Amino acid sequence: MKNEPGNAITLLMKDHADVKEMFAKFEELSDRSKAGKKRLADAICEALTLHTRIEEEIFYPAARKALKDGDMMDEALVEHACAKELIAQIQSMDPGEELYDAKVKVLSEQIEHHVKEEETEMFPKVRTTSLDLVALGQEMLAYKESAHA
Repeated sequence: MKNEPGNAITLLMKDHADVKEMFAKFEELSDRSKAGKKRLADAICEALTLHTRIEEEIFYPAARKALKDGDMMDEALVEHACAKELIAQIQSMDPGEELYDAKVKVLSEQIEHHVKEEETEMFPKVRTTSLDLVALGQEMLAYKESAHA
């Protein structure tokens, strides 16, 4: 039951994989592809914004309660705050501006670190709890669908 396709952790890990793939595509774009970079960076920022909202509003509160571990959740929230700051900067810039690519790269590295902690520390611990990951996954999917409506 804990590894069903619609469970909360599976959904979050799919988001992680999708964003990782977008960051890899961004890295492949040449400096001449400013419109492509802007489109892809905006897509990355939108995906991460929705993902962090789902984690902060649905997954983390449930995980915090199930794990009784506030420190892990607090660290994740601080990492989100740092990412949100970079996302805001990237969204307000044009690809030709100084430090644009560097900011996308640093965001990629921050997200990679955050994802590794979630996937190797937080998610395995959550899987050992009695948290209903399928019900939580359904709530997350409904949130995601309403955000795209």
